[in-house]
Amino acid sequence: MKISAQEEYGIRCLLQIGRRTATGGTTIAEISKAERITPSNTAKLVRILRMNGFVASSRGKDGGYTLARAPGEIKLGEVFEVLGGKLFDVGFCDHYAGSADVCSHNDHCTVRSFWCAIQSVLDHVLDQTTLEHLMDPTGLGWWETCLTANPLLNSAPRT
Repeated sequence: MKISAQEEYGIRCLLQIGRRTATGGTTIAEISKAERITPSNTAKLVRILRMNGFVASSRGKDGGYTLARAPGEIKLGEVFEVLGGKLFDVGFCDHYAGSADVCSHNDHCTVRSFWCAIQSVLDHVLDQTTLEHLMDPTGLGWWETCLTANPLLNSAPRT
C-alpha cells in the first residue's frame, strides 16, 4: 500500500496554502520553492485543489492562493478523494479478476473483506482529521482526535 506522489504533494501544497492564508496567501512559485516540487507539478496540484473547492485564487499584484474554507472544515478524506481516490472501492474486484470477466472469489472472498476493513479504518481516520489538525505544530491535536475517534487505537492490548 502506497500513498501516491500526487496525494503526498497535494496535501503538502494545501498545508503551505493553509499556513499562509492568514497573511494574504501564497503563489505557485512560493509553494514550489518551499516544498521542492517543480512549478508545473505545483500548478497542477493547486489547480485540482482549486477546482474542488479547497483553494481560492485571486489575481493581481497582491494575488495568490488562499484556503476557500476554514482549515477545520477541510477533512482529509475529501482531499484524498480528489487527489487519488480510495485504496479500495466497489469496482476494485472488477479490475483484478484475473483472466476471467468476474473474479472467481466473487461470492465469498476473505481478501475483499480484508481490504474493505482496511478502507473502513482509513475512511474513519481521514474523515475525523482536518487540515487544522495537520497545521498544529505539535501534532497533538491530530493524535488526540485519532485516539478519540478510533477505538482500535485507544484500547489496551489484551493478554
